[in-house]
Amino acid sequence: MLVDKTVTEFTEVLASKEPVPGGGGAAALIGSIGISLGDMVGELTTGKKKYADVEEDIQRLMAKSQELRVKFLELVDGDAEAFAPLAKAYSIPKDDPTRDEVMEAALRVGCSVPMDIMRTCAEALDVVAEFAAKGSKLAISDAGCAAVACKAAIQAASLNVFINTKSMKDRDYAEALNNEAHGLLAKYEPMADDIYKMVADKF
Repeated sequence: MLVDKTVTEFTEVLASKEPVPGGGGAAALIGSIGISLGDMVGELTTGKKKYADVEEDIQRLMAKSQELRVKFLELVDGDAEAFAPLAKAYSIPKDDPTRDEVMEAALRVGCSVPMDIMRTCAEALDVVAEFAAKGSKLAISDAGCAAVACKAAIQAASLNVFINTKSMKDRDYAEALNNEAHGLLAKYEPMADDIYKMVADKF
């Protein structure tokens, strides 16, 4: 499994000619780092008398963060698995009568994980926004870093959606995915920017 590699091993493979991990797996890993930073804010807030009034909220956010961190890591390997049939489809000769059908199915699978990464990033940014608003002021920079990482992850994942939808023959299906992806970007890119600005303005 890719997530069992050391950081050095993972980045060495990422930098190589190997087809996986690629942009999708990297996006999921960045998302996991982002939400882990959010959880760090929770760890530095929970149990502090100064934040007793938000203790229940912080505990809830920490539980959600841990759930999302695991999900992101699953998506690192999930993206590699989803890319396998697409890589195989590209090797089918263009005059093979089955190529279009196989390719279309593979493109759908190839889009599925990046879309899940985007949706998970959206959940993560909702959590990070609360951490930034309610968490320890001593950890506010970590909340800002979390937002920046999750923004990078959702943007990176979107590119892995769009490169696949562009090649789909079923344009209705492709546009449905594009619309969802654009909708997530429209909502969560500004949210991440707002969190970053709120944090940066404190220094």
